[in-house]
Amino acid sequence: MDTNQPPVYSTPNIPPPPPRYNVFGTKIPSGVAFAIGILLFLLPFAEVKCNGNSFAKNTGLGIATGKEWKESKSLFGEGLGGTTTTTNNQRNDPNFYAIIGLALGVIGLGLSMTNARTAIGSALVSGILSAGALIGLMIDLKQQAKDPNPMKDNVGGELNNTLNDIKVTIEFTPWYYIAVVSFLAAAFFCYKRIEAAKR
Repeated sequence: MDTNQPPVYSTPNIPPPPPRYNVFGTKIPSGVAFAIGILLFLLPFAEVKCNGNSFAKNTGLGIATGKEWKESKSLFGEGLGGTTTTTNNQRNDPNFYAIIGLALGVIGLGLSMTNARTAIGSALVSGILSAGALIGLMIDLKQQAKDPNPMKDNVGGELNNTLNDIKVTIEFTPWYYIAVVSFLAAAFFCYKRIEAAKR
C-alpha cells in the first residue's frame, strides 16, 4: 500500500458569491411595457383618408367602444365651411379586435405583476395575443375601407364616375405601431423573466 499520498488540505468555507442583479428578473420591464401599450389606446390609432387627405381619426379606445370618428378636415375643403367638428354619422359598432387587444393587455399587466411562474407565462401569451389582436384590427379596418360604396349602384353618369375616383383609405398612426411593439416587448420581457428565474 502506497503511503506517499499528497496531504489533503482543508479549505475554509467560502460563501457563494451574491447573485448578480438582473433587471430582467423583475416585474418592472414587462409591467412598464404593458402599461405603455394600454395607455397608447388613448391616443389616435387610425385616420380615414380620402384621396390622400386626412378626413377623420379615432383613438384606440374609441375604436374599441364604437365612438364617433372625429372629423379632422372638411371633405369639401376649407372654403365650404370646413371646420373641425365631431360627426354623428360615422359611428361604428365596437370593434372586436380592439376590445380583445385592450382586454388582453390589461390581463397581461395584472399577470406580470405577480411572482408565480405560470402567471408570468400567461402574461407572455397575453402580450403576443394583444399584438396579434391589434394586427387583426388593422386588417379588419383596411378591409372595411376597401368595401365598395353602397351608393354607387343607385347613381349614374357623371356622379358615378366621381364616386369611382374617390379613394378612401385607412392609415394607422405611429401610436398604433408603438402599441403593437410595446405588447411584443412585454411578452419578450416576460420570457426573459422566466429565463432569469431558472438560474
